[in-house]
Amino acid sequence: MSYYQNYGAPAPDAGRPIFALMKAWAAGLIVLLIASYLQTSYFYGTFATPERLESFSNVLWLIHLPNAVCIALSVWVSARVHAEPHRESAVQHMSAAFVVPVAAQIVAFVLTAGLPYRDLGALSVLMSVAVLVVGCVAGYAAERLREQD
Repeated sequence: MSYYQNYGAPAPDAGRPIFALMKAWAAGLIVLLIASYLQTSYFYGTFATPERLESFSNVLWLIHLPNAVCIALSVWVSARVHAEPHRESAVQHMSAAFVVPVAAQIVAFVLTAGLPYRDLGALSVLMSVAVLVVGCVAGYAAERLREQD
């Protein structure tokens, strides 16, 4: 039970679901940008050397797993920031949680599809979608577990 429900006051975003969604999306986007920047700047530079990226298992551990963690953090923060009266609607709450990583994935596909050195094969697209699904499910599950406490 929130502070607003205890004292009978309306919640700050009680009548404006779009503003609650925009606040959740902004928080998720900020977390996704910061986590992705840290991942590409520090983690890839330190651990993802060309020699290590020759095997599929190393690509899975050094590229895809950190991507899933970034997505999970973004989903978790977006869902946590989503305002209380709108959390009861499953459609609004899931759109608050999942829009940012899905939109970022679509933008990444669109931006990299036209590059001459980037061949988006079926395996690459499937792995990216699998990482997106795993990250979204992990972030949403973490938020649901936190909600139960």
